[in-house]
Amino acid sequence: MPRILLIVALMLVALGGGCAKKYAPLPEATYQLRYAQKYKIGPGDSVEIFVWRYPEVSTTVPVRPDGYITAPLLEDVPAAGKTPTELARDLEEALSVFLRDPLVTVIVQGFVGIYPEQIRVLGEATQPQALQYRDGMTLLDLLIAVGGVTEFADGNRAVLVRFEAGEKKQYTVRLRDLIEDADLTANVDMQPGDILLIPESWF
Repeated sequence: MPRILLIVALMLVALGGGCAKKYAPLPEATYQLRYAQKYKIGPGDSVEIFVWRYPEVSTTVPVRPDGYITAPLLEDVPAAGKTPTELARDLEEALSVFLRDPLVTVIVQGFVGIYPEQIRVLGEATQPQALQYRDGMTLLDLLIAVGGVTEFADGNRAVLVRFEAGEKKQYTVRLRDLIEDADLTANVDMQPGDILLIPESWF
């Protein structure tokens, strides 16, 4: 019987070792704001449209799942993927057919953002979900947003998938060291479109 248990234990170790592939680590977080990208409106956002001198056409509307909005005097205006300023200029052009010299300001509410820039957390997170990237976001910020990891998570085998210049790359991240040991050298900068995979522990 002990021999059988030993064989089973060795098999589990072998399986665990096969899944514990290590990837290159990322450099630790810089904690710097980059302002590299302007916010782009996404489906699920709400946009407040203020038209100067024309309160009757000023309104707040949702961005539909197809990325379009409908507003007074306007139907099916594409909004997703545009910055608030770009949408404001488009609305001015469209409204100029009906109004004299419309001046439009667009204010975004909700901040869902476009899907390619969202960060996704899968696996043994307390609340797996997709989150809008925020400038300067780190791995620690992301873990706080998803409520940490479950008791079954193997945090130091977590993998971060990142697309760089159209190429998929994978990096090892050390969630357990970051959460349990407060090891800030394990904290890394996040980027739009990152995917964090948190595996389940074998033991």
